Amino acid sequence: MKKDFEIKMNWKQITLLGISITFLYGLILYLLNTSQSLDAIIKQSLIYGVAMTLFFIFLFPWMMKKLVGKRINTIQPELLENEMVNDEIFANLFKGIEGVGGKIFLTNERLIFKSHSLNIQKGQTNIKYSDILSVSKKKTAKLFNNGIKLITKKGTTYKFVVNDRDTELEKIQQKINL
Repeated sequence: MKKDFEIKMNWKQITLLGISITFLYGLILYLLNTSQSLDAIIKQSLIYGVAMTLFFIFLFPWMMKKLVGKRINTIQPELLENEMVNDEIFANLFKGIEGVGGKIFLTNERLIFKSHSLNIQKGQTNIKYSDILSVSKKKTAKLFNNGIKLITKKGTTYKFVVNDRDTELEKIQQKINL
């Protein structure tokens, strides 16, 4: 089952991201530029802020799709004998401060996260379904409803970011309850 890599954001998220980028970029320019009048600095900061917003909302995702899309579509997990992949989920797994990009593979035996080649931390994370204590919804940055938190019986916590969280969470929960 092959899916194309896609980043989905609703208008609320796009608007919030746009305002945040414009404000932060404008603030940085304002703090760095003290040789002009306040009016000139504000106008310049707004123009640059809007330009950066357009870049990060439209051009950057397109560039990432071109760079990462080919790599993410070719990710294949290392499987055990007689293990079969039932489903694939595009995801990021937080490892420290890095959101490692890759895929979650739901097999007949375990949940596997395999990173793509552009990450600093690469590799495969294997979690047996019988080792999973709980799986629940999580907000990313206390703002976005796209996180899944998985806790194992040993107390290890895994935090994933996915598109269409409710659907993907249901797929994982069905595997755990087999």
